[in-house]
Amino acid sequence: MQHFRLSFAVTIVLMALAGWWGFEHGGMPGLLSALWITAVLGVLEVSLSFDNAVVNASVLRHWNEFWRKLFLTVGILVAVFGMRLLFPLVIVSVATGLGLIDVWHMAIQTPQEYSRHLTEHHAEVSAFGGAFLMLVFLNFLFDEEKELHWLGWIEEKVGKYGSEGLAILLTLLAVFFAMSLMPEPRKLPVLISGVVGVLVYVGVDWISGLLEEEEEDPTIGKMISQGSIGGFLYLEVLDASFSFDGVIGAFAITNDVVIIMLGLAIGAMFVRSLTVFLVYKGTLQEFVYLEHGAHYAIGILALIMFASVHYHIPEWFTGLSGLAFILVSLWSSVRHRRRLALEETHDKAEIV
Repeated sequence: MQHFRLSFAVTIVLMALAGWWGFEHGGMPGLLSALWITAVLGVLEVSLSFDNAVVNASVLRHWNEFWRKLFLTVGILVAVFGMRLLFPLVIVSVATGLGLIDVWHMAIQTPQEYSRHLTEHHAEVSAFGGAFLMLVFLNFLFDEEKELHWLGWIEEKVGKYGSEGLAILLTLLAVFFAMSLMPEPRKLPVLISGVVGVLVYVGVDWISGLLEEEEEDPTIGKMISQGSIGGFLYLEVLDASFSFDGVIGAFAITNDVVIIMLGLAIGAMFVRSLTVFLVYKGTLQEFVYLEHGAHYAIGILALIMFASVHYHIPEWFTGLSGLAFILVSLWSSVRHRRRLALEETHDKAEIV
């Protein structure tokens, strides 16, 4: 429980703020409603981002303490205030030509109009997030250095013949497919957004690789290999790709941007705490297929985001599809541990 203490403390503070905000705008009924909706949004964010926590943990477990703490301190500020508050405001600001202060007033005073502007650009954001997440999944799938293969020889063959170039090709094809679903005036913005998602992934990967290759000092070089600006940026963009989908889904529950920010912030804190728990408890080493399940969940989420540029995909389906992969991977991990234990017992019996 020690890894979740800060999250519980932050939750108490943010729930108190939500209650005060609700009471100021609707008395006691407003207070109760605000508390309930904030709690629901927090749970929604955790359910949609559990696979994000697993992937974060798979990266962070190789980092040293400096980079871990940087991600879990500065990173949480970027995640809560940057991705769940500022980023949506910037999107509406660009779409309307208004300043950020004017957009904030719009969000507070006329939340229906703010929500309309935000959801109107859901397709572009989904194309960006879908492209980035698709590359995360495919580059994991095409990693021929993986020793464990959840799907056996099929995954092994795919990893052997796949490459980063093929991952980019398949992702661009998915972007073109998403573009084909849009009416003529929206095709170019969706295409540009998807291509930018690919460019951001490749750029972050290049920065990370450049830092690792050019650093000659062995001490610093070791630190870079266990964490870098490139890796930090990678996790922040990954979080952004997950978080905006949650922001859009939140508007199906309430138009109050303050309640949305507070609820999603609570969820983001618990996702970070869950990441820390997975890292320090060695959960990924114990449940060896959990990382696989999280990446397959990310792959499904990427496909859902591409499809959502035109079709409405219920938030419950998005959350449950990822959860299903996580649960199946946990079950596979338990079976794997039992099989290894039986083999070890059998080998000892033969020696005796």
